[in-house]
Amino acid sequence: MLNKMILGAAVVATLAGAAPLTPAFAADGKVFRIGILGGENEADRLRNYQCLSDHVSKTLGAEVKLFPAADYDGVIQGLLGGTLDAAELGASGYAKVYLTDAKAVDPVLTTEQTDGSTGYHSIMIARKDSGIATLAESKGKTLAFADPDSTSGYLIPTVTLPKDLGMPVAEFYSKTDFAGGHEQVVLAVLDKKFDVGVTWTSGVGDFKDGYTSGNLRKMVDKGALDMKDVVELWQSPLIPNGPWVVTNTVPAEEKAKFVELLTGLPKSDPACFEAVEGGEYKGFVKVTPEFYEPIFAARKAQIGG
Repeated sequence: MLNKMILGAAVVATLAGAAPLTPAFAADGKVFRIGILGGENEADRLRNYQCLSDHVSKTLGAEVKLFPAADYDGVIQGLLGGTLDAAELGASGYAKVYLTDAKAVDPVLTTEQTDGSTGYHSIMIARKDSGIATLAESKGKTLAFADPDSTSGYLIPTVTLPKDLGMPVAEFYSKTDFAGGHEQVVLAVLDKKFDVGVTWTSGVGDFKDGYTSGNLRKMVDKGALDMKDVVELWQSPLIPNGPWVVTNTVPAEEKAKFVELLTGLPKSDPACFEAVEGGEYKGFVKVTPEFYEPIFAARKAQIGG
């Protein structure tokens, strides 16, 4: 059964807002709030974003607060509720925001892979010692998803996998459930809590390195994963890279400064750019809502909209 992870009480109070909702960034308050999606442990997320926080504070002349939500919906609701100013979302998370309120945020930038593409892939892995070497051999096993609002960790597998399986995902596997994030998916597979799991990857470069970017690469880089311990069973078609979004309550001048900062970050501070994005990319490119229309359609189909 698919059980949605529940936000901790402290995060709910912070993001949903214990006080009356007001625009998060205001000229008098000078506090810029950045949401960080769940998916890896909180300490790592805060450490990776600290350099960006410092740059934003200097650029906007504002205090910056980072909010690492326990799950994707924490950031989504913060953006919709007006308690966050900016965040980097997955394509499905952005689709949820857009389909709820198309004017709540503007997508401004997305990442460009080292090969020039602006997409990534969902990838299914299994332990190498599990005896599962192909997608067909995973039939009847247990499958870990990442998060209900994850593009590669839930939406795309549920939409595209049935074509390769020949039947709905729920019929092919004996059990599916949410692990709570992308890093948690891989750890759950390694710990034998699930037989297989889906996460995200650039699909560019070598599998032995965890590819050039994505969750596998991030885990390899911090010593949490040895690629020799896992095998790849499946990759999805190309998925649009998720956008950095800024809420429409942020004044135009500050918004422009923030976008300019992000755009130049790959050259001005490559180490910070890599820490925030989790791997190797060429940089950022501009993006509009039209880029995500296939994800809007997939999300509507999934929920019967």
